[in-house]
Amino acid sequence: MRAARTDTTDSASRSARLRAVHPALWAAFAALAAGAVLCVIGWYGISGERFAERQLPYLASCTVPGAALIVAGTLLLTHGRSTLAAARVEELYGLLVAAEPAAAPERPPTAMATSGELLMVPGGTLWHRADCPLVAGKPEAVPADATILSQGDLGPCPICEPRPPGTDLPDEPPAAPDPAPER
Repeated sequence: MRAARTDTTDSASRSARLRAVHPALWAAFAALAAGAVLCVIGWYGISGERFAERQLPYLASCTVPGAALIVAGTLLLTHGRSTLAAARVEELYGLLVAAEPAAAPERPPTAMATSGELLMVPGGTLWHRADCPLVAGKPEAVPADATILSQGDLGPCPICEPRPPGTDLPDEPPAAPDPAPER
């Protein structure tokens, strides 16, 4: 019951954060637009005046505040987008954590692949069994020879758990030694 309430609270806070970001983005776009308009008005006023003393009022009243609004809008836009991205990452994390399966009975891990042929992908870092799901059906997978495996440049795949040639486990466990005769 408590977990359900926590999930609802987390979901509500995430959506509230997402809604809080949108006004910041709208303010950023408004500041950028107003700054661009002021810069255009200042440029138009300056371009119509021949003397510098008549251009200064346009520079002080339009162009400088317009440039300041453009900088402020850019900062707001950057902050709003990073906040939006952070909220989305938190939401995805919450979905991943909530999607965890219930505790399953523990079983010993079994290899998914059982083929004896060993393959590698050029440029890769692992070597696999031929029926490993990571290389099955890939035309670029090539047979791995013993010299490459012995150099240690490639590691065994954690999915199919291949063994180097000559180290395969026997099919039957060795027989237990006979107990020593009693004296």
